[in-house]
Amino acid sequence: MASTDGNLLKGAPFSSQDQPFLPSRSASFYNPLHTFDLPKGAEKNYGQQYADMYFLRLSQLRPSIVQQATEAWRDFELAGEKAKMVDRVLDVRQGELCWVVGTVYMEMGLKPNILDDIAKEHWIAAPPSRKTYISPTGLDEMMLEDESGRLRIIGESLNSHYVTGCVLAALGTEQADGSFQVIATQYADLPRQPQRWERDDSALTVSGKKRSTSVGVKREKSGKVAIVSGLEITGTQDDDMGLDLLVEFLTGEVGAHAEQEKAAKITRLIIAGNSLSHASPILSREDFNARKGKKHYGYDASSYNATPSERFDALLSDVLPSLPVTLIPGASDPANVALPQQPLHPALFPQSRQYANPPVKSNESREGLDSVSNPWEGDIDGWRVLGTGGQTVDDLLKYVEDVEAMDVMEMMLRWRSVAPTAPDTLWCYPFQDDDPLIVKDCPHIYFVGNQAKFEKRVIDGPTGQKVLLISVPKFSQSKTAVLVDMETLDVETVGMVSIQPGS
Repeated sequence: MASTDGNLLKGAPFSSQDQPFLPSRSASFYNPLHTFDLPKGAEKNYGQQYADMYFLRLSQLRPSIVQQATEAWRDFELAGEKAKMVDRVLDVRQGELCWVVGTVYMEMGLKPNILDDIAKEHWIAAPPSRKTYISPTGLDEMMLEDESGRLRIIGESLNSHYVTGCVLAALGTEQADGSFQVIATQYADLPRQPQRWERDDSALTVSGKKRSTSVGVKREKSGKVAIVSGLEITGTQDDDMGLDLLVEFLTGEVGAHAEQEKAAKITRLIIAGNSLSHASPILSREDFNARKGKKHYGYDASSYNATPSERFDALLSDVLPSLPVTLIPGASDPANVALPQQPLHPALFPQSRQYANPPVKSNESREGLDSVSNPWEGDIDGWRVLGTGGQTVDDLLKYVEDVEAMDVMEMMLRWRSVAPTAPDTLWCYPFQDDDPLIVKDCPHIYFVGNQAKFEKRVIDGPTGQKVLLISVPKFSQSKTAVLVDMETLDVETVGMVSIQPGS
């Protein structure tokens, strides 16, 4: 049975004679940021132009890119001519060795175009999903644009790895046909990385407290954070085995003493998107036309299936008494489609919403359901953590060939944009004054959910930054949870099918 404070890992579940010792679960420092929260109510405005986002992104990243390019090319010469910077893409002159900063735009044959869809039919529905935007004819073009205009760029140095929305400096010369032959490129690279505990210690310094005494405990070593994604709960019996084993592993109810000790070290669970198999979809044209002729009075219960959300709510209510949860929405969850997706509504969780008490007065949380945005960032045990539900990587992979998810994740950070293809092929809110999708502080941990397989990589920055990249697989397919040691940043996976219930 559970202890009085709800911690299943404190006290013996049956009797002290049967189980003389059970490990207790320690708490973790959890200090979320609200970087991607949108304005509320009438302050939320979708009437602005999306073009302003590109100009805003360019203006914010230009100083860093100019600095990188100047350091790289200040002494560069070709055929006795020294490279110089031009301020605008339309200032490029034929035969002149120069470099210019701009935003990449990809003209691709298979890229969706909402204007074409509206011109064909007056139907406001999501465009059909495409596996790739690359045209089989090979006629895709790359442009570099700024406030003045657009310049077509070519060259082997581009490597076809740049996508719409990333900002770069291109060095080269204009050709007779008006294209710009690029011989080298530079991007912003990783921004400044905060020190571990920097934000927490700063807040405590202002309040006149010390971290080791502010919560009344001596903190010696951090525990582990579990990350899962793609639960894709359907509400059928097919879900039960893997989900039940996941809950029992997290709460210490499965396995022998060694498994319980491993579970006791977990201090937080992060669910990274696609918890439900699908949200309420927009009706197809056929279904819409079929329903048009039918009269419905009152609520049409036949169009709604509550079983998946009820099953997910039950899962959360089983985990939350002993383990705090950070819940990130995904593409198939009942949240807004446009990035940044806002937190899932607490009305979806009638049982578990009683635990929805994210820490306000203290940096430490032993319990609580924190429903957050997608993307999300915050500090866990002093480390800056950035994560998404996977749409940003999935969309970017449609622009390129023979590129792994890890490569895409690394380039996003080096471009300093967590969603470079928004708003071109990823729907997003039309930001005007500030673009939160720009990576302003380099994270220590960057994870992306709902990927094809588990991968990890550590990348280095130009000023000593180190970032742990984690590709989190879909749990519905892999039955795998990822564990990150928040002291050493070591990563391991736990397969639910390999866990055997203890005697």
